[in-house]
Amino acid sequence: MTTATDNAPIILAAGGTGGHIFPAEALAETLLKMGERVVLVTDKRFANFKTGIFVGIEKRTIHSGTDAGGLHKKILGAAGLVVGIVQARRLLSKLRPKAVVGFGGYPSFPTVFAAASLGIPTIIHEQNSVLGRANRMLAGRATRIATSFPQTLMLEDKDANKVFMTGNPVRASVRALRDIPYSSLSQDGKMQILVTGGSQGASVFSDVVPEAIGLLPPSLRARVRIDEQCRSEEELRATKMKYADMAVSADLACFFVDLPARLAGCHLVIARAGASTVSELAVAGRPAILVPLPTSMDNHQYHNADAFEEAGGGWVMAQDGFTPASLSARLEAFLTAPTTLMKAAENARALGLPDAAEKLAGLVLTIAGGLWRAHKEDSTVRSEAA
Repeated sequence: MTTATDNAPIILAAGGTGGHIFPAEALAETLLKMGERVVLVTDKRFANFKTGIFVGIEKRTIHSGTDAGGLHKKILGAAGLVVGIVQARRLLSKLRPKAVVGFGGYPSFPTVFAAASLGIPTIIHEQNSVLGRANRMLAGRATRIATSFPQTLMLEDKDANKVFMTGNPVRASVRALRDIPYSSLSQDGKMQILVTGGSQGASVFSDVVPEAIGLLPPSLRARVRIDEQCRSEEELRATKMKYADMAVSADLACFFVDLPARLAGCHLVIARAGASTVSELAVAGRPAILVPLPTSMDNHQYHNADAFEEAGGGWVMAQDGFTPASLSARLEAFLTAPTTLMKAAENARALGLPDAAEKLAGLVLTIAGGLWRAHKEDSTVRSEAA
């Protein structure tokens, strides 16, 4: 007979971009503090992360795929998913987890699909304001659907009774910023701007932001201080020269290992509108100009940014309107009327859900304790474990 033991893990299925990985890491931190065993199941792309993520946590790697690209890539992607599902079924039968939590994206699909087919309690967590494609395919099979926004597009009515809004978990280092007050910009003080393109970078910022600052009147330009993430070393060198030519104080890197500290001290963020970015801005209470990635799946970044702007936490600038002239005009307005930024910071903070990881952990433990016993006699699980 297959049963869950005290050492039975909770499996987190995540991979791809930081938007999927970081919320999973935040949940892992919370579950570990509760004394739970956590195992991350991901794909080989997880190795591309440059910084320590999920340090000290058990990891397993399986195949995954995607339906993106041409016919050949779709066929290969489908084959990868099938292989991943077979691997996941074997792994789950061996580990006998209490529950499986998927964070969207195709790296999570095989594990959640396999868990549902084995009768293991499952949760899919959606970070964006639009249900992603992988989560859409899994919604009907999932035990619960955890969401991050009051409204999530593309959820079907038949799944409404499964939905719980937990918010989007953010890392402990970002949650700590909740206790650091926003530093108001004085009428003649220096404005600290943080520019980040998320885990994948954004070259458009290196093109537009320096030119926008160059268009400011010299007296205002002297009041600007920049921390900017660049996509490549070549881009970093070129951007650094632009700021040096203008005598603008700037610190550039391809990846900021101390991003939370920089977020704590900034007056304004210029960023993409990925789910983790928007959630972290809200929890920290920092205003932002958000430039949604125009090619984001189902335009989800626009909907994320729109929700942030609707709450008064910042401003959306579509990429085709994100020009040096338009950005410069907005920066000049902030420098001359800094109370605008303070009000936006207050609104952003009101939107934040700092206890999202705890809420999601509570939901996970509820289904793990309430549903595993109902499924532990499942003959499919027994046959797989034999």
